Amino acid sequence: MSNRSVISRGTKRFVNFAASFVLFFGLLTGLIVAQNNGSPAKSQEVSEVDGIPVLIKHLPDWERVRSQAVFASNSAALKTAISDKPVVNLIDFMAGTEAVTAKYDAGRLLIVEFPSPQQSVEADTNFRNFLASNSDGRTFYRRTGNYNIFVFDAADEPSANSLIDQVKYEKNIQWLGEDPFLFRNLERAFVRQTSDLFFSTVEAIVFGMGLSVVGGLIAGFVYFQFRERRRANMKEFSDAGGMTRLNLDGFTPEMSTSRLLNE
Repeated sequence: MSNRSVISRGTKRFVNFAASFVLFFGLLTGLIVAQNNGSPAKSQEVSEVDGIPVLIKHLPDWERVRSQAVFASNSAALKTAISDKPVVNLIDFMAGTEAVTAKYDAGRLLIVEFPSPQQSVEADTNFRNFLASNSDGRTFYRRTGNYNIFVFDAADEPSANSLIDQVKYEKNIQWLGEDPFLFRNLERAFVRQTSDLFFSTVEAIVFGMGLSVVGGLIAGFVYFQFRERRRANMKEFSDAGGMTRLNLDGFTPEMSTSRLLNE
């Protein structure tokens, strides 16, 4: 057998092996994609009691809106529920990003949870910049913890804010590095404590002054009444205040001699 025949046979085996590997890999990839597209979205964090994604339970009155709530872990699922809001296109469904939306009387609520505070802050900046230049007057937004919260088609701003206030972020945020908001938080705490001290001091001073004024009025009134009663019991008026004086005008009553000291 020649060397050329051996090489040709080895080349055919390698080609057959490579073709089989590519075919197997393609079939496996297709099965994975089909399974992901056909299965419901799975959450990174689910309740240990009933298996419901925790993000759904953070919807206001979640048990009532659970049947019509839409949970999404990819852009396509979210756009199926909210297709007419351009700001939704800014949501980057990177690994771990989840969203849930439900319809309320105040409007449609959307909660987006990012896997880290840094990503939530970056998305917050993008959302605010977009809404500042593309506001329709019926879309309201706020960031709470790692939750970026929207209310679409709101009836008015107070009802939208009231709906957002009902969303509670109950997780502790821990930065991987240095907290970029540390100085701002410390400054805010200092201003809050200083303002509280100032207002409490002013209240104490005003309360003390008011109490002093009221106390002075009461004391003056009582003393005035006491002097009036004492003056009313006097038989004759004496400008000496009841002290012994010379009876030059004849109005001072005669003093009893029985009470005078004898020599």
